[in-house]
Amino acid sequence: MNALGVPVGWAGGTGLTSIDQVRREARFAAEAGFDSFWVSQIFAVDPIVALAAIADDVAPLREVGTSVVPLSGRHPLALAAQARTAQSALDGRFTLGIGPSHQMVVEGFYGESYARPGARTAEFVEAIAPLLRGEHTNVDGEQVTSHGWLTIDAEPVPLLLAAMGPRLLEIAGRLTAGTSLGMAVGPTTIAEHVVPIITRAADEAGRPPPRIKAFPIIAVTDDDAAAHAHSAEQSAIYRDLPAYRAMLDREGVDSPADLLVCGSEDLVLTQLQRYIAAGASELRVAVSNVDDETEQRSRGFLADLLRG
Repeated sequence: MNALGVPVGWAGGTGLTSIDQVRREARFAAEAGFDSFWVSQIFAVDPIVALAAIADDVAPLREVGTSVVPLSGRHPLALAAQARTAQSALDGRFTLGIGPSHQMVVEGFYGESYARPGARTAEFVEAIAPLLRGEHTNVDGEQVTSHGWLTIDAEPVPLLLAAMGPRLLEIAGRLTAGTSLGMAVGPTTIAEHVVPIITRAADEAGRPPPRIKAFPIIAVTDDDAAAHAHSAEQSAIYRDLPAYRAMLDREGVDSPADLLVCGSEDLVLTQLQRYIAAGASELRVAVSNVDDETEQRSRGFLADLLRG
């Protein structure tokens, strides 16, 4: 086990624009000693396709997955078929992370309604969860209708739900393996909000303890001010998204930049340990691309940390 005592995954991010980029990041994750590798989706590569395409490059990793695939423009049968096909390619190491996305994307890009995202997400999860296990789906919801089955030979696909608000956390605990948290969810929010809700929901449903995957972004640097300024610029759009705003207010900070895990190697380690003490069962770590020197120093720190 690494020096943090919990599984640590490498976050490939949302900006990977080619399979070659995904392959390079996956190889870094494997060589540095990460337990897992995660690719998110907004406008860049399709992470399910990309991870299946590099199956041979991620052989040393225990797990690879998406964090997250937005539900807009997708049907449970089609998404489950993608996921189970990827699972076949990846020999049972694939995990599907999904989430409802945000109003500006759902309505602005897809032209779909974002009036009741919680209800749609609940119906979608109820429809896709049995498909991922290789079972029939049979849902007649107000927003999602799904009937049928798949004939893809693959291991069951674990499902994680990106959740922040109480309703989605309850759904994650009741129906999925756990949650993959966003950058706006800090240690205080994990301890006081996420852990109690998702754990209670899992207990009441008779499910195992839920996975709680925190998402700290780090910058190992001697110039904290520059790192925070860069982070504030890069994360500005997230500051005012309602779901993120609620979490930032709960944490008592103004911007995702205020949650940047920043400073010397010792300070960064101490801040990462706060997430674990708060109840995160695992970490999905990204490095802030402040500059080349900071990125390389941060990557080296993580590799040393994972080697113990």
